[in-house]
Amino acid sequence: MKMQWSLILSILFAIIIAVFAILNMESVNVNYLFGEAHLPLILVILFTALLGAAISGFIAMFRAIHANRQINELKKEMTAKEITIATQQNEIAALQHLVQPEINVDKVEGEP
Repeated sequence: MKMQWSLILSILFAIIIAVFAILNMESVNVNYLFGEAHLPLILVILFTALLGAAISGFIAMFRAIHANRQINELKKEMTAKEITIATQQNEIAALQHLVQPEINVDKVEGEP
């Protein structure tokens, strides 16, 4: 459900940006570090919106990759601990099996 709301809000935001860009058709001077250009404002608005979306997408992608790596490490750690627990449970069961016959023998010997 969260993904659907995110998609709806993204589409709504894109529509608002598109309408805002269409309403601003006049040309403007854009100063870059390496030069200057005379561009329609609609292109400047759309380019900066797309650049912002791309940067946000890359950041989200890197966070997802990091989270997946962490998940895989934790799964490996969990598997190792489950194996340790199973081994310890087997050892406990073996020890109980060794101690159990002694208790049964004591009960039989004590009965008249």
